[in-house]
Amino acid sequence: MNAIFTVVFIASMIALAIIAPDKLLPSLLDGTESAVQMSLTLFCIYAVWMGLSNLAEKSGLSRGAAKLLKPVTRRIFKTKSDLAGENLAMNLSCNLLGLGGAATPYAVKAIGELEKEKNTFAQKLLFVINATSVQILPTTVIALRASAGSISASDIFLPSLICTAVSTFFGVLLFIITQKIAKRGRKKWR
Repeated sequence: MNAIFTVVFIASMIALAIIAPDKLLPSLLDGTESAVQMSLTLFCIYAVWMGLSNLAEKSGLSRGAAKLLKPVTRRIFKTKSDLAGENLAMNLSCNLLGLGGAATPYAVKAIGELEKEKNTFAQKLLFVINATSVQILPTTVIALRASAGSISASDIFLPSLICTAVSTFFGVLLFIITQKIAKRGRKKWR
């Protein structure tokens, strides 16, 4: 994929140099400025949320949330590990709040614990849920829209909730169907 983007970038740069050479450098500088500004905005957003999630973890709030979500995570992910359940609960809660970047470290920790159990079903299911990422509050998108000067940055709330809920539902449904088909296929060949 990097090769494709590199080829497109180089081809665009050559075309711009031929068609409008006076606009080549200003467009590169404008793009760089926008990229740096966006990176700093995202850095600040994630720093705040990672700090809050770290405080939640150290204060025991994450353990409390994990205890509340423990029956749900155990049932959905079929795990017996308390640490995996806690990390799964934190991952899910970060994703529900629209903090995909903050959810990633918890997913990595949960995958590590699930590997110890040899629970490949839960690992795959966690991947599907993270890829579809149901969000109650799309905080990152709202913050990015607000930083870009949007008049009503939170207008994305309902469309985001509907889209992520539908994508997560169908992602999990298709995952379960493929798991059952694969299980039947393995039994058939034995």
